[in-house]
Amino acid sequence: MKTDLTHEEILRYSRHLPIPEVGLQGQKKLKNSSVLIVGTGGLGSPVALYLAAAGVGKIGIVDYDKVETSNLQRQIIHSSTSIGISKVLSAKKRMLELNPDIQVFTYNEPFSSENALRIAEEYDVLVDGTDNFPTRYLINDACVILGKPNVYGSIFRFDGQVSTFYAKKGPCYRCLFPEPPPPGLIPTCADGGVLGVLPGTIGTIQATETIKLLLGIGSNLVGRLLLYDALDMSFDYVNLKKNPHCKICGPNPTIDKLIDYEEFCGYPRRDELNSALDESLLIVPKELLKKFTRKENFLLIDLRESFELEISSIKGAMHIPFGLLSQRMKEMDRKQEIILFCRTGIRSRKALELLVGSGFSKVKHLQGGINSWASTIDPDLPVY
Repeated sequence: MKTDLTHEEILRYSRHLPIPEVGLQGQKKLKNSSVLIVGTGGLGSPVALYLAAAGVGKIGIVDYDKVETSNLQRQIIHSSTSIGISKVLSAKKRMLELNPDIQVFTYNEPFSSENALRIAEEYDVLVDGTDNFPTRYLINDACVILGKPNVYGSIFRFDGQVSTFYAKKGPCYRCLFPEPPPPGLIPTCADGGVLGVLPGTIGTIQATETIKLLLGIGSNLVGRLLLYDALDMSFDYVNLKKNPHCKICGPNPTIDKLIDYEEFCGYPRRDELNSALDESLLIVPKELLKKFTRKENFLLIDLRESFELEISSIKGAMHIPFGLLSQRMKEMDRKQEIILFCRTGIRSRKALELLVGSGFSKVKHLQGGINSWASTIDPDLPVY
């Protein structure tokens, strides 16, 4: 372990050194600390930048997406020149430009039950910068098993949440949320939107909480859930307690290893989804156009939210928001061919799995969604 600071590092962190709670010894602690950030999107961006700037010596970043234009409204670690590049490589480049004295390790792969413990065991603290329930439960369970703190953050539209789940000292994520919500009930940021500056606020709080944990200073959010409302500019707290019936951190746990989190949350597994979605269940925009031209009898279902219809639409489509699909299946004729579409194909893939599992046999989904339709068939429609 490198315990000394170089002359350059002393100059770099010279505004930390006069703080009694940090000082020279605290800065050395940060240099010898390690943090794993799962997700380099809206939340992971400010966390990664501020931990790098603060001098955390070893930072791991996990993500398997590539940078897209729609990311740049809030994912400030990336830039227009990074579009098409893997997020972890884009983030690493920016972090090392900001502070070349740290080490950044990249994991360009999904964080899964197969690799989570192997990756996480090397780090002191995990930061949850994800936006889906399977990975949130996975991070929580991995932290409980390894005895590590989990700095959690969540954002939606104008609202944010932050807490530190640390089973050694307080409740874990499962204590607060024993069961996940039904798939589609809570929209993602892509579906429901998020104010661009909100992840900056929440992510910076996560970074602050992480630094305090590494230094062992101040009051942390173990046992407290911070609630932030950007519209009202208000902060509230909810006190949390360990759940005596928690399946992983309670006195009588029933979970002692990582499980299938997609199945637990009701999501189709990636491998099953990829094998199920063969060419017979996909339709590309040009094939859909031919169906319109031949005036074939099929039901086209738009799974997007109402506000999205104001941006773009395909004439003749029936509007059923993804979250209401289960309730409105009775409106569909099982004998009729059904074609599903959303913005990019993510919701329609999930909807296809849901319909096929409910006995519908003549179902396809539009590959790439309405954005692909706009790019290849109708250039007058915007891509968003």
